[in-house]
Amino acid sequence: MKIVFKAGNIIEAHIVAGMLNACDIQTYVGGHFLQGAVGDLCPSGFANVFVAPEDFDLACTLIAEYDASAQILTNSDFVSTQAKLA
Repeated sequence: MKIVFKAGNIIEAHIVAGMLNACDIQTYVGGHFLQGAVGDLCPSGFANVFVAPEDFDLACTLIAEYDASAQILTNSDFVSTQAKLA
């Protein structure tokens, strides 16, 4: 298995893994137990998403799209969207 995504925390790792699983790419999220080992320090770099080598290229493409869409949507966009729904 290859690391396809290094998340900021375990929650983000599971979000990305869920997105990849929804696209029929099997994933493994590692780092659950390492994150708690640092105590009061700010944990980072422990949560990784792994995929099989044959799924690596497609997973990278999907993650790049995920990263691009996350940068486009700002907080003000979210608030204006919520106002339209109300």
